[in-house]
Amino acid sequence: MLLVGLVAAQLAKIVVVGGKNPIEATALAVILGIILRNTGLVPKVFEPGIKAFEKILILGIVLLGASLNFRNIVSQGPRILLIILTTMGISYLAIYFLGKLFRLPQGLSILLSVGTTICGTSAIAVTAPLIKAKQEEISYAVGTITLWGLVAILFYPKLAQLLGVTDIAFGIFAGTAIHATPQVIGAGFIFSELAGKTATAVKLIRNCFMVPLAFLISVWCTKERREGQRENGIRLQWTRAFPWFLFGYFFMAAFNSLGFLSEAGIKAFSDAGKFFILLGLAGIGLNTVFSSFKSVGAKPLIVGLLGALFVAGCSITLIALIL
Repeated sequence: MLLVGLVAAQLAKIVVVGGKNPIEATALAVILGIILRNTGLVPKVFEPGIKAFEKILILGIVLLGASLNFRNIVSQGPRILLIILTTMGISYLAIYFLGKLFRLPQGLSILLSVGTTICGTSAIAVTAPLIKAKQEEISYAVGTITLWGLVAILFYPKLAQLLGVTDIAFGIFAGTAIHATPQVIGAGFIFSELAGKTATAVKLIRNCFMVPLAFLISVWCTKERREGQRENGIRLQWTRAFPWFLFGYFFMAAFNSLGFLSEAGIKAFSDAGKFFILLGLAGIGLNTVFSSFKSVGAKPLIVGLLGALFVAGCSITLIALIL
């Protein structure tokens, strides 16, 4: 996982669009892991180690809490917050029900929803252990989100320039409608410097809601599992099902918000968290057997495309109505 993560991080720096790196190292880590696993290059002696990827992911999530400052959320204008929250809420439900319509597995539908509406692969990484998603569902979700995110970064700025969209409006649109943070920043700065700065600020606020939403999803899934097990006469143990590690995330966020962490400390914790998440996603790729995708087919790609278009449409409508 360490080797795959380091290689993915270096490869992500090579691809440059508009002066930015639009391809996330986390997405490359999953893809590289899948390639290695399905070409027979992973010896069996490594399997017990790569199966422990979830522990690394959880540690990364906790450390990432140091990058969240609750004051930043409160300080944003109410209109921008309204656009962010409404776009996220409506789009999440729409994509989830699209997944149901196309008869995708529940785990895959949830991962596509959070990946599209919040923060790309990072949101998928945070949510996956909470809902006990399968490795193939995680890998397929990451691939789908990455593909349509790259299409967005190449298509949206040029279209907006042709339509004469203002810098601020496009920045808010990119920050709410494009999936992953590097893709948002890349698309914003391709349009203009002001749009890039606006998109970055909006996206960072949007990212703040990643773990709270994941927590709500976890509670909902736990309730569904409890009801299902009741029907089968099985009692669910809430202490095991509850995502206790999220308290670690909010503990770190509280430390930051109260001013107990220096800028250097925040950066160190945040960078370490991102690194552990990168290694965890490499583990997901290394645990994925490509043949498991056959039963799913092209439906996730279609849901991902429709979801991306729905988020864009919702963002445009709210910007037109509220700003």
